[in-house]
Amino acid sequence: MTKINKVVLAYSGGLDTSAIIPYLKEQYDCEVVAFVADVGQGAEELVGVEEKAIASGASSCHVVDLKEEFVGHYINPILQTGALYEGTYLLGTAMARPIIAKAQVELALQVGADAVSHGCTGKGNDQVRFESTYAALAPQLKVIAPWRDWTMKSRTDLLNYLASKNIPTTASAEKIYSRDANCWHISHEGGELEDPNCEPSEQVWTWSVSPEQAPDAAEYVTLGYEHGVLTQVNGEAVTPFNGLSVLNELGAKHGVGRIDIVENRLVGMKSRGCYETPGGTIVNAGLRGLETLVLDKSAFKFREQIGLEFSHVLYDGRWFTPVSKALLAAAASLAEPLTGEIVVKLYKGQAVVVKRTSPNSLYSEAFSTFEEDEVYNQKHAEGFIRLFSLSSRIAALHKEQN
Repeated sequence: MTKINKVVLAYSGGLDTSAIIPYLKEQYDCEVVAFVADVGQGAEELVGVEEKAIASGASSCHVVDLKEEFVGHYINPILQTGALYEGTYLLGTAMARPIIAKAQVELALQVGADAVSHGCTGKGNDQVRFESTYAALAPQLKVIAPWRDWTMKSRTDLLNYLASKNIPTTASAEKIYSRDANCWHISHEGGELEDPNCEPSEQVWTWSVSPEQAPDAAEYVTLGYEHGVLTQVNGEAVTPFNGLSVLNELGAKHGVGRIDIVENRLVGMKSRGCYETPGGTIVNAGLRGLETLVLDKSAFKFREQIGLEFSHVLYDGRWFTPVSKALLAAAASLAEPLTGEIVVKLYKGQAVVVKRTSPNSLYSEAFSTFEEDEVYNQKHAEGFIRLFSLSSRIAALHKEQN
């Protein structure tokens, strides 16, 4: 076995990664450096995380603030592609993994580590996303994935292991749900969700109110975009992270952004998950509404194709690849004229675009009106239709002759 001197672990402060620290030290007789990515998961998840890491045996713990970079350089470009995995999922977990793994690699190189480690299981997508990033950015680093190596199988096993090492933990054996949070969304798996025929109880949801309990009065929010990027909320200039934070509060208040899906994991199995993406659902609705005003038919169709392809590229952990770079560049090009103002109505779980304006709008009331106009000669449509349907006409004539 190759000698490992120092490992940088993607650390969350939860039970799994708390057990991984002593495991790495025991198995490899190495120094373990804990790395924590602040991607907007909330201050409560970061309280005491450094102390927890040190108590578990880490030599140090680095908490890196990635919030603005995450929204500005990952979420916003992804939004421009229009990516929705399997038509519904706004990819909150998948979009966070590239920046987390990248920052982890940067720290590993900075502190002279030989290896990187993560707490992903052998059943999920995240192991692929982390390790594909490691391979793309620092293939010389050894990858250690304890869940694929150790013999522990349950939370009870992990708790017993920590107890045998005299390492304190606030975790318990009773953990109903598995959750992952960042400033874009929070995901929920486990518990009753493992039965796809079981409706989620209200204890599943932790961020937003239920649509039934949302305010009875609708609320309108005005979104300002420049080149496909949110820059204003209700007339106030915002940074990428702050703008999303404001919309998260509004969306959660109105029960916006809840979905319950069964998805196809990259590793081949299906999984059922519930996701809350309150602000993301609003900003995505606004951008899609602006597209309908600005992009012509062929440009819009191409953007839809980009979104479909990129949803799989991102979900499958291929952010740092040539195809990802090409798709993002194409989406950014199409987003150039997407400047304007959108009004979104929030009501009982819905975020609906109700007003649209843009200096680059292709909408012309003079052409589209149902009233009398002086710019469109309806007789011209006959020649257009004859040419548009010419191939069908030729095929039908050919069939008659034979």
